[in-house]
Amino acid sequence: MLDELISNILTFLSTSGYFNVTAGNILMFGVAALLIYLAIKKDYEPLLLLPIGFGALLANLPLSGINDPGGFLYYVYTYLLETGIIPILIFIGIGAMTDFGALISSPKSFLLGAAAQIGIFLAIILAITFGFNLSEASAIGIIGSADGPTTVYVASRLAPHLLGPVAVAAYSYMSLVPIIQPPVIRALTTKKERMVRMPPSVREVSKHEKLLFPILTTVISCLLVPTASPLIGSLMVGNLLRESGVTERLSRTAQNELINISTILLGLGVGGTMTAAKFLTVSTLTILGIGAFAFAIATAGGVLLGKLFYVLSKGKFNPMIGAAGVSAVPMSARVVQRMATKEDPENFILMHAMGPNVAGVIGSAIVAGILLSFV
Repeated sequence: MLDELISNILTFLSTSGYFNVTAGNILMFGVAALLIYLAIKKDYEPLLLLPIGFGALLANLPLSGINDPGGFLYYVYTYLLETGIIPILIFIGIGAMTDFGALISSPKSFLLGAAAQIGIFLAIILAITFGFNLSEASAIGIIGSADGPTTVYVASRLAPHLLGPVAVAAYSYMSLVPIIQPPVIRALTTKKERMVRMPPSVREVSKHEKLLFPILTTVISCLLVPTASPLIGSLMVGNLLRESGVTERLSRTAQNELINISTILLGLGVGGTMTAAKFLTVSTLTILGIGAFAFAIATAGGVLLGKLFYVLSKGKFNPMIGAAGVSAVPMSARVVQRMATKEDPENFILMHAMGPNVAGVIGSAIVAGILLSFV
């Protein structure tokens, strides 16, 4: 009887997670703990890094089956991430939260938003030189969009096996925009350029303009790049809910319940892909490095076009505004404003920076469509 009891105990212990933990699992527990620490202690993109970190913790619990067919994270990934549904739902919420007035009042902001997308293409070239194939390189390069949902959407289609490190890189660097962008901006501009004052406000945009903008943008963009329709369409329908004035309840839902639930599931789903076998590779470190490069080049692209505007305007355009062309809304615009205030406490250029900032969201969605079309 005693032998049988001991045998049963040993059998139970041998099938428990404690006796099946690998060194890789332990390392990933550390990665998960780091992401959760950064979210809580450092306030780095907490809405995403916290669920991603906990999802990574769950994914590396031995024998849990949480990532196997029938498991919770399996269904989240298969039916919500792999299909692209979650990023699209998040884009509806982003659209409902976005005021495109600054962009409408200054159409040249589209050019600054487009210039910042150069970071994507140069990062793709760099990734290919490191041995990634074109699909993988495109999934890595889109980190340069500084747009988390767009990055997840493209990666889930072109390189789902890289979704974990790509998403972590994207959201981590988005949280580090106040650290990454200022050195690039200072390196490419002079003090005189950074002190250029802009008018204190932008042109007031009419209600009709705000109503027509999402409709016309959808038609023009989606006819040009049909594969961008899911992202552009969801972004613009969310914005139309905001601007129509007759769907306030739907707009509030998109801005709150819809985007919050989607964000939780996105974070857990991305974290669920971060198993030791997939994440603890040389390619992960390479992806993190290329992601930082993509962010820096995207910032530089916007600033350099801003310098051209500075020359063409005979010194009346602040080139720092171009740095806001990356899609990290509104963080990049705030970085530009802080730098302007540091040089001149009375210089207020935030609204001018918001134009390129929201233009970058549209630009990154169009580039995502282009990549999905040709890769």
